[in-house]
Amino acid sequence: MDIRPEYLDVPGAAAYLGTGQRFIRRLVAERRVVFYKVGGHVRFKVGDLEAYAQAGRVEVAPCYRQSA
Repeated sequence: MDIRPEYLDVPGAAAYLGTGQRFIRRLVAERRVVFYKVGGHVRFKVGDLEAYAQAGRVEVAPCYRQSA
């Protein structure tokens, strides 16, 4: 049976986003990221973490784009 982890724990979410666990716990406390409670555990879907990261995306300013 092939089990793929669809849900990450706090250390996994921190590794995925390249941050510390303390930052992830602060996001949860401030309700700034979607999370799931499974019993007493906090879990994150990879898609929700990706959406959080993409929401902070900043486009390149037009004056800095390279012309072809």
